[in-house]
Amino acid sequence: MVLSCIATFVIAYLLGNLNGAIVIARLVAGEDVRTKGSGNAGLTNFTRNYGSKTSIFVILIDMGKAIAACLLGGLLLGRYGLYQDGVALGGLGVILGHDFPALLGFKGGKGILSGVTVALMMDWKLGLLVFSIFLIAYLLTHYVSLGSVLSSGSFGFFYAWCHPERPFPIFVGFFLSALLVWMHRANIGRLIRGEERKTNLLSKGK
Repeated sequence: MVLSCIATFVIAYLLGNLNGAIVIARLVAGEDVRTKGSGNAGLTNFTRNYGSKTSIFVILIDMGKAIAACLLGGLLLGRYGLYQDGVALGGLGVILGHDFPALLGFKGGKGILSGVTVALMMDWKLGLLVFSIFLIAYLLTHYVSLGSVLSSGSFGFFYAWCHPERPFPIFVGFFLSALLVWMHRANIGRLIRGEERKTNLLSKGK
């Protein structure tokens, strides 16, 4: 079982290194998205610079790798009756790989797309709930960061409330909630100061 845990985490982490914004920016413009705009390798910065038309490919990559990581963990640990723990471990690995990718100089994105996907894989109902929180906050304010912080910050609490019998997934839920909020600490500061930039995710870009 130890080897299965190690394999799950390592493969999930490496999958996390496959960053959709970086890959698609290279393909469509021959540029590193981290040299543009905010310097973040995420969907928001990608959309601001390249438009929403090709953003679907960023979404597919970042969500797809999270699905693959969680399914892998569930498959490997499910043999030991630990399917949910495997899903959570895969989710933990893929988010850490996305945020701190060794193959990309440890400069990745903030993990919201992959994070929502991990939430869906851990509990699809709670995943839809946190996505709804993001969507409502974004539609009301056009602050992607605000929606991201509210949705990601709430997942650990919702999961613990609904699944008190799952200690490891609860730990992962709280850890990922805290990590994703921490990754937005600069945005939180700008929101407090009234300096945060609004984003139109349906923009055509430059």
